[in-house]
Amino acid sequence: MSDSLRLFVRPQLSDAALLLAFEGWNDAGQAATSALRFVEEAIRAVPLAEIDCEAFFDFTVTRPLVRLEEGDRCIEWPHLRFNFGAVDATREIVVGCGAEPHLNWRAFEEACLALVSELGLRRVVMLGAYLAEVVYSRPVAVTGVASHPGLLEGLGVTPSGYEGPTGIVGTLGERFRREGVEVVSLWAGLPHYITASPNPRGALSLVQKLMQLLDLKLDTEGLQREAARFEEKISELVSGDPELIEYVRQLKKREFAQ
Repeated sequence: MSDSLRLFVRPQLSDAALLLAFEGWNDAGQAATSALRFVEEAIRAVPLAEIDCEAFFDFTVTRPLVRLEEGDRCIEWPHLRFNFGAVDATREIVVGCGAEPHLNWRAFEEACLALVSELGLRRVVMLGAYLAEVVYSRPVAVTGVASHPGLLEGLGVTPSGYEGPTGIVGTLGERFRREGVEVVSLWAGLPHYITASPNPRGALSLVQKLMQLLDLKLDTEGLQREAARFEEKISELVSGDPELIEYVRQLKKREFAQ
């Protein structure tokens, strides 16, 4: 097992999937991490493991946090923490959510693979979000990458044709695939001209696709209300800015012409 990986418990998991999301470059509008934190809360996830941060972070970029607990000052380091919980009587989910590492990505991948091996996990789903030239009022489009093309069929997810710089989601997904682990990456495309964060519309779109992919039954009513309120605020913002109105009009024309 990787020296960086610490298991708090060793549960006997049944047909569990690992869900991953990383703050930063892979997480426009905090949509991916918000989606996984919603899932964590919905399944009442409890601590399972962590990957120690010491070898993977530049602490001048992602700084430790100081918190007060009953009058005592405590330091919270940016470890990648894993929690787990049951989705029904026969299945569990493991959720890993944290900041994207800055250093030693290949060693970080080894630690993630060690977790998969230790727990006997066979499926990994990674979430991300990116900024794109999309109309803010349209449903959030989700694209994907999968170790097997059939995994995206039936989801209404367009296979991604992206080429260019990638983040830890891209490199880790490829590493899982090479090691024979079933892996799916789902990405929400968010309007680049809307800087509000978190973006619950993006989070909701990812949660809905995740539910469809893994046959989950989660109560998304609260998240749907957040997304509706967010959409109203963005509509007000755009309607009060003539330049944005014109830009969105041009996007719609371009969309119609395609």
